[in-house]
Amino acid sequence: MAEIIEKKEKVAFKGKTSSEAVHVTDEEFKRLVGSHIRRSIERNALEYRNLLEKISKLKGKGAAKPIKTHCREAVILPSWIGMRFEVYNGKQFVPVDIIANMLGHKLGEFAYSTKRVQHSAPGIKATRGSKFLSVK
Repeated sequence: MAEIIEKKEKVAFKGKTSSEAVHVTDEEFKRLVGSHIRRSIERNALEYRNLLEKISKLKGKGAAKPIKTHCREAVILPSWIGMRFEVYNGKQFVPVDIIANMLGHKLGEFAYSTKRVQHSAPGIKATRGSKFLSVK
């Protein structure tokens, strides 16, 4: 009496598992997302349109070369799953590998443009109490 234990795959996007999300068409994806995302996909500014053209050219070639872009506001589509982007964060290009959990988000969400701030001791004349601290 061997029991078969099945691993349940986590939901990646709107009730679909990651293996099902790969096969979602762009038109079906537009019906699943909210109006704000749908409008930004449909309006697609010139920079976003150029990005889509660049992706379609590289998909035809089958190259594994990452796509460099400054377009942080581009909504991640199901056809991009498995692709690698290099998104500009204001200083450098940050590599972003697209997975099913990222669907509906924007590219800029995965390339942080600010660093974590680590404060040290207060500066000279910062506060009245700081004049008693040692300056090192």
